[in-house]
Amino acid sequence: MCACKREDTPNATLTETIDVTSLDIHSYANFKELKTKHLSLELEVSFKHRTIYGVARHEVINNNAEKAIFDINGPLIQKVTLGPKGHEKEADFVIGKMDKDSILGQPLIVNIVPNTQFINIYYQTGPSCRAIEWIEPDSSLSFLYTQGQAILTRSWIPLQDAPSNRITYDATVKVSPRFMALMSAKNPTFVNPSGTYCFSMEKPIPSYLIALTVGKISYHPFSSRCGVYAPTAWIESAANEFSELPKMLNAAEKLFGPYAWGRYDLMVQHPSFPFGGMENPRLTFVNPAIVAGDKSLVSVVAHELAHSWSGNLVTNETWNDFWLNEGFTVYLEHRIMEELYGKEYSNMLSEIEWNELNEELVQIKTSKHPEDAALFLNLKNRDPDEGMTSVAYVKGAYFLKTLEHLVGRKTFDLFLTNYFNEHRFESMNTHKFINYLNANLLNPKFIKFNYQAWIYEPGIPKNVFFQPSERLSVMKSLALQTNQGKDIFKPVKTINYIKIKGRTKKRKKVTVNHLNPKDYCSQQWIMYLRNLSPTLSSNTLNQLDQNGHFSKANREIQFEWLMLNLRCNNWRVAPEIKEFLQSTGRRKYVLPLFKAVVSDNERKPWAKEVFAKAKNNYHSVTRKSVETLLK
Repeated sequence: MCACKREDTPNATLTETIDVTSLDIHSYANFKELKTKHLSLELEVSFKHRTIYGVARHEVINNNAEKAIFDINGPLIQKVTLGPKGHEKEADFVIGKMDKDSILGQPLIVNIVPNTQFINIYYQTGPSCRAIEWIEPDSSLSFLYTQGQAILTRSWIPLQDAPSNRITYDATVKVSPRFMALMSAKNPTFVNPSGTYCFSMEKPIPSYLIALTVGKISYHPFSSRCGVYAPTAWIESAANEFSELPKMLNAAEKLFGPYAWGRYDLMVQHPSFPFGGMENPRLTFVNPAIVAGDKSLVSVVAHELAHSWSGNLVTNETWNDFWLNEGFTVYLEHRIMEELYGKEYSNMLSEIEWNELNEELVQIKTSKHPEDAALFLNLKNRDPDEGMTSVAYVKGAYFLKTLEHLVGRKTFDLFLTNYFNEHRFESMNTHKFINYLNANLLNPKFIKFNYQAWIYEPGIPKNVFFQPSERLSVMKSLALQTNQGKDIFKPVKTINYIKIKGRTKKRKKVTVNHLNPKDYCSQQWIMYLRNLSPTLSSNTLNQLDQNGHFSKANREIQFEWLMLNLRCNNWRVAPEIKEFLQSTGRRKYVLPLFKAVVSDNERKPWAKEVFAKAKNNYHSVTRKSVETLLK
């Protein structure tokens, strides 16, 4: 398979026959004529060459098509054959023009006959495969993972890469005998000495949820239904952090109905993983940054678990409908956390995200695309990654919270359960959802609700239902005291007068109260740090860190601490920023830190120098975002 070829033809006439107006705007595939219903993968992973050699065997539904069109963005195509395995005939194919900005990649166009049922694509991944992150490929600690959302799966598998086309798949993966391979499918729990692993996903899923990870991995079961995988050195801490996973799964089922995917396992990924988590069916990938040691960041797991209903069970039809995945999921996440830890805990999560949404809406208003402040997006000729803002996540969640407040929780829960049951393993677009909403919940003749303004207009409508957190109000008060020059960590004496029985004499009782940082959770300290003044001196900041130990806390608090120092122009923390940026690849942390650094033009050379050393430890999603910023 090393003798691969590219059939790049600049004037490929077949490319011009693609009617892109009738297809998903982020896919070249001719779904109306032909679409994959099952995908069989034969993969061989070579860390030495940083390459996956593969065959993608597509079993298709064919409506008398004369060509089959697949999406690719980097794979080297060796040959394409027609027919079932072992009875194949080579087919003519052409690779169309490269998209001008490489967002979509290229169409792979295969000539077929009308009764074709099997199309086999022999290929290898190219050197710039954006979905795969290769970690230390030349050492005994070699590791890899894939990240396909939104349209990166086409960079390591030739396929019809659109969320509307749900498929089943199976795979045979060959790796070094010392490694374990896992996919978003039925998984092993022990290393296979042969190095060959077989996988099966019997439920239809969109292509962005096909995932693979390979490395020295161990497994810890929590129950017969769930457990956690992690690099062997981390398995004990991961098992402690996520020990309440069975309770979380039970809480989700109690709220939204039976879990449809069999097992629910976590995989603690490499620190370069670009997101907090990714909801791959049966195997959620999570960033090790959420292993805080005190279970304070497990809401990320609640979010990814919620995707088992919103996103995985009912999927956004296009990336313009992304809010149908994420808005629902944030709402479900908050409900799961409320079920486990109480209403006030859920309110804390909600308020923190509310503040983030309002900050991002200000930025969007002055951006090139102010229309992105609406839930329904227009991402034509744009990378769908640009739609992954707080609007889809948090405005979408508040849309649902406001609906719940209007009709009542009992009625709304019944609506949600029916919605998931009636559309399971299907895709959903915004227009269809509005019709379902009107027919099954609102009944516009009796209930008036401004869903048009919520979905199609920018900003947050005035009828939003927002419930502030009392525990976060305490932290705002503490931040105000700090801003006024008070030391909130200084012991406070409280004098109470106690009347002695049978006497008129009173006795003093003096108590000394200390503010213990461990008495407050991560979300509370996040709110405290965000409300501190940018005029605090470096001496005050140093004193705060000595008492609060923010620079030694979990990643979430460390990030907020570094951002505060940059707002206060305390450049003494430059070494800490550099270490942080070089040791994590989560875009939520990396991009804002670089933005804050380069807000001072004099620091741009420093930022470029740090990025040059750190970028090889970032996934392409994070790397591309920072490169765009620094350019």
